[in-house]
Amino acid sequence: MSFCDHCQGQRFDRAQVLRALRAARQRLRESRTQCDADQTLALAIETVRALDIPHLDPVEDVVNGEVVH
Repeated sequence: MSFCDHCQGQRFDRAQVLRALRAARQRLRESRTQCDADQTLALAIETVRALDIPHLDPVEDVVNGEVVH
């Protein structure tokens, strides 16, 4: 199965985010500091913000008035 460039980019971005979050989770486990839910979510948000994820606009093909993607 092949994916259009937009969908393939989304799959890559999702994988990149999951790897970054798993690494952040591992860092939290290895640190001896206790974090509450707010601190943990703040770390997760900052981890994702730090990623360089480009915005891809899909190229939409119109066939008989329908969008094919």
